[in-house]
Amino acid sequence: MVQATPFLLVLSLVLGAHGLSVKKCSLTGQWINDLGSTMKIMSVNANGDFTGSYLTAVTATTNQIQESPLQGSLQRKNQKGQPTFGFTVNWTFADSVTVFTGQCFVDKNGKEVLKTMWLLRSHMDSIENDWKATR
Repeated sequence: MVQATPFLLVLSLVLGAHGLSVKKCSLTGQWINDLGSTMKIMSVNANGDFTGSYLTAVTATTNQIQESPLQGSLQRKNQKGQPTFGFTVNWTFADSVTVFTGQCFVDKNGKEVLKTMWLLRSHMDSIENDWKATR
């Protein structure tokens, strides 16, 4: 009977630690990507809607880079802690808009990581130049 007690204790510690290690990913806060661009999300409401700002570190324009507003939505139906999301940045210094879509992950070290893809749409003066408007 004495030998069974340590096994049960170790088993309960392992199971308990596993339950505590599940961390949910939160979009709220400041994010910096590998190119140095900064995104700030103030809060996410109960519907999953959020606002914030984006300061890009890279651009194709010669205009002075300025912080630009963003609006987005987080998928709230996913209760697994690594939600999908999307947001739009309306660039204040260029005649273009970028949409991002992605997912918030918690890596094996407990670090929150955003993985995204984007499309940028620039203004064109004619439909003939539409082919070069989206990157």
